[in-house]
Amino acid sequence: MPTQQDISIVRELARQKAEIAALPVQEEKRALWRKLNALKPDRPMVAIDQVCWNEMNVNDELTLRCTDPELRGYEDRLRRELFQWRHFPGDMVIDPYIHVSKAIHNTGFGVRVQERVAVTDPTSGVVGHKYTNQFETEEDLQKIQIPRLTHDEAETARRLEFAHELFDGIIEVRLWGMDAYLSLWDPISTWMSVESALLAIVDRPDYVHRLVGRMTDGYMAMFDQAEAEGLLCGPQNWVHCTGAFTDELPAPGYNPQKPRTKDMWAMGLAQMFSTVSPKVFKEFEVDYVSRLCERFGLVYYGCCDPLDGKMNEVRMIPNVRKVSMSPWVNEERGAAEIAGDYVYSRKPSPAFLAHDSFDAEAVRSDLRKTRDICERYGCPLEFILKDISTVRYQPQRLFKWSEVAMEVACG
Repeated sequence: MPTQQDISIVRELARQKAEIAALPVQEEKRALWRKLNALKPDRPMVAIDQVCWNEMNVNDELTLRCTDPELRGYEDRLRRELFQWRHFPGDMVIDPYIHVSKAIHNTGFGVRVQERVAVTDPTSGVVGHKYTNQFETEEDLQKIQIPRLTHDEAETARRLEFAHELFDGIIEVRLWGMDAYLSLWDPISTWMSVESALLAIVDRPDYVHRLVGRMTDGYMAMFDQAEAEGLLCGPQNWVHCTGAFTDELPAPGYNPQKPRTKDMWAMGLAQMFSTVSPKVFKEFEVDYVSRLCERFGLVYYGCCDPLDGKMNEVRMIPNVRKVSMSPWVNEERGAAEIAGDYVYSRKPSPAFLAHDSFDAEAVRSDLRKTRDICERYGCPLEFILKDISTVRYQPQRLFKWSEVAMEVACG
């Protein structure tokens, strides 16, 4: 049972969020994201995501004080959002509402990961993985099942009622369904290991086609079910790691009670294909993920996978609007290939934050290089700093990175 003290803590944090959300700058930032996503930007945009929160706690600003588990969840979300706004906001937008997740159970593909982990910092969620290959025989393909969704409507109603009791009069509450993450190869890499999966593509390509085909069919069936039962999320302001504000979605005929995939952004990637040829990329990723992407309104494609040498194939994927340019790309080639056709979603290296000492001018030089290249080739540009495993327990490094990035973006 929540204590009055717990309730007071969360309400006060919600009041702070509501006050910030009401500032005119929030709509200014939304407008800038809309322009970027329409490929007509005023300037490059800056976002920071996937932060090493275990290293961030300055002056106890992130210390949780609630005792009730549900309230601690809200407290954690709010404290992190407010902390980022204070210290490394970039072009983040604080929205005037709080999401309440629908109680959706997803059976997944039926394969449980078998792995060993290596831990270097017990406070960090970043660990090493050694995966066991579970796909060696024809019978193993039967392990992949069609995901089944179950909506616990009573639990959703309970969550919503609790949130209204907690936040009404302070900030709006919004029910939130499923986002769309279209990764075929991230799961496969955990079921087989990257090495085993790549070797299988060479040694047993027909087997791998059957495996990926089963997964694609599973995703299609899952989204069919989510549409039919009204389990998808509403118009997104964020997709994976970037601002998703757009005037192009939702699609005509939108029904808030039953969102469709074509009303949404989706995010796709094939990170373990970093070193494969464009031909293999097309055959084992593009030909399958395209079936999924064609049903969505807009698509953010790529992550850590360098796509500068595979843009001919990326162009075959329907509805792509943003393309990730990871720390391992040839930036010049990537910009020449993208030109003005997509957002050049640059992922600056988080290694700048992990060296023995932090060099702000090296960060500035790196970001300016990207900006100058994109200006030459007419590329709409965003800087997305993510996968931040460590700042060497010096949060001020990230604060300074954000400051420098905004200077470069606005300069």
